[in-house]
Amino acid sequence: MLKARTPRSVWMKNWMSDKTKFGHLPLLQELRTNNPEDFINYLRIDGTTFDHLLSLIGPLIQKEDTVMRECIPPEQRLLATLTYLASGMSYQRLKFSTAISAPSLCEIIPETCAALYQVLKKDYLTVSNIL
Repeated sequence: MLKARTPRSVWMKNWMSDKTKFGHLPLLQELRTNNPEDFINYLRIDGTTFDHLLSLIGPLIQKEDTVMRECIPPEQRLLATLTYLASGMSYQRLKFSTAISAPSLCEIIPETCAALYQVLKKDYLTVSNIL
């Protein structure tokens, strides 16, 4: 027998709404500025490469703000995706370091990976012709 689904009591948890305080963006900006080797250790790429990737995929992953809430900016989308790829964390664990909900991460990460593939496939990714 299926259990009845309980209605949501809040749209977004309070701690997730303050990404400037609880998200990983301020930490990574600090690491990038003052400890570049730790930034590389965390994301597996340096700041210059991150900026290059962001300039390539930023327009593809940019979303629009709505009346209800602000969109998650491309920088945070890319950071969440690179953190996921570098660490292999589950979406449930990743939501605590990114302050982005797991359902949002379920959309953001595949979209960002698709955008990365789209812009990098010609110059960096080759597919074998062997059948």
